[in-house]
Amino acid sequence: MKTINQALILTFFYAAFVSCNNEVKTKAVEQHKKPNIVYILTDQWRGSALGYAGDPNIKTPNLDNFSKQSVNFTNAVSVTPVCTPHRAALLTGKFPTSTGMIVNDVYLPSEELTMAEIFKAEGYNTAYWGKWHLDGHGRSTFIPKERRQGFDYWKALECSHNYNKMPYYDNDNPQLKHWEQYSPFAIVEDANTYLKEHAKDEKPFLAMVSIATPHFPHDSAPQKYKDLYQPESLKLNPNVTKSSIENRIRKELQGYYAHATATDEAIGQLLQQIEDLGLSDNTIIVFSADHGEMMGAHGVRPFAKQMAWDESLRVPFLIKYPGIKENKGAVVNAPINTPDILPSLLGLSNIKIHNEIEGEDLSQLILNPNPDTDRAALVMNVAPFAGNYNDTPFRAIRTKRYTYAVSIDGPNMFYDNVADPYQQNNLLDKPEFKTIQTELDNTLKEKLTKIGDKIRPREYYLNKYNYSFNEKRKAIPYWEFDEGTGEVQSPKPIQLD
Repeated sequence: MKTINQALILTFFYAAFVSCNNEVKTKAVEQHKKPNIVYILTDQWRGSALGYAGDPNIKTPNLDNFSKQSVNFTNAVSVTPVCTPHRAALLTGKFPTSTGMIVNDVYLPSEELTMAEIFKAEGYNTAYWGKWHLDGHGRSTFIPKERRQGFDYWKALECSHNYNKMPYYDNDNPQLKHWEQYSPFAIVEDANTYLKEHAKDEKPFLAMVSIATPHFPHDSAPQKYKDLYQPESLKLNPNVTKSSIENRIRKELQGYYAHATATDEAIGQLLQQIEDLGLSDNTIIVFSADHGEMMGAHGVRPFAKQMAWDESLRVPFLIKYPGIKENKGAVVNAPINTPDILPSLLGLSNIKIHNEIEGEDLSQLILNPNPDTDRAALVMNVAPFAGNYNDTPFRAIRTKRYTYAVSIDGPNMFYDNVADPYQQNNLLDKPEFKTIQTELDNTLKEKLTKIGDKIRPREYYLNKYNYSFNEKRKAIPYWEFDEGTGEVQSPKPIQLD
């Protein structure tokens, strides 16, 4: 009996030692584990169209609450406010003129170093859901692993806006599938499963959840959310003037807001899962969008973007990070630009920032938010296409107060966005603002010189990158892939004088 008791005692102490040792090991792993990253990328969500941003119409309770837990960049901008250029700049930290990703439906060269490749090399699992729009092989073509720019887990499609029957590819299965419910909810449900399966991994994860709403078509929003917004009761912004298309604007806004509210609900489910799994204390969470939407402002039709006005250019950007503590709800008025996002995430994760990245590491501003800090963000539309084909190319800078833009013919836009938030009073060449205009113009030239760019006609860049538009639709002919005649267009720079 004595021998048995001694054996039991030894077994007990051994188990206790192993358990304690494992606990110490687990804590050590957690302590040294780099932060997870969940990046929520929406499509065509204006920076103003949220409850926390002051929109009197919209209902976004989950993101309103998240804004109280995050640092809010009130003047975040899209480097080129349209899908493919923004997404390429987000993944590479480079400007569109540097990568050649200046229009929709072109292929991001495999030679470019991307976000997922960098984090994967640092030991991260990588995952992507939803709209991609960087493959350039047509909008419904299967994207093999070697063209996914470093993302391993994959439930995505190049581009679709069929939200109630959204197609996608499931990892390496080349058979096209469809989500069985409204796509924001379906995508988040799968992402939540992934998070649960990887919550206790020793490896951190980079999870990019790309939701295609509230991009048009707006009438496809679920009816229960459209019922929240009666068109005749919606308050229009002062820069949406009375016109023959006012009823159409109101109808489009109804669907736009409905998509946004439904998407807010889906995002709320994702945020709750992060909390329930105990991941909040070691996860960087970002909510943003690739561009905005004019929706009748300045007389521009709904759906339009690619423009330097805030409705098109300004996007939401909320970021929550481990140890945020007293910075919850802090506001930063200095702009964050698309190429700045990758180096800032790397800075927050204590990962080396590669020399070819052109954006600025704003991690210290995120960790020490100051509403009075200012900086200038360089934005551009190098080659307007499709519905914006007749617009002039521009280069512009956005500070916390001013927007200043230049076209090929010279300066064409100068707004004080604090005094004039709806950009209705163009200050160009007014004597009392001459000094400020000169300073902004010099800053713009310095920014362009830094990346080796200058404003040139659209044809210069189409020739430089060997791009060919469809003559009728004035865009890269992505639809030809469905007809079996499509050709991949990818930046292939040639030397031009």
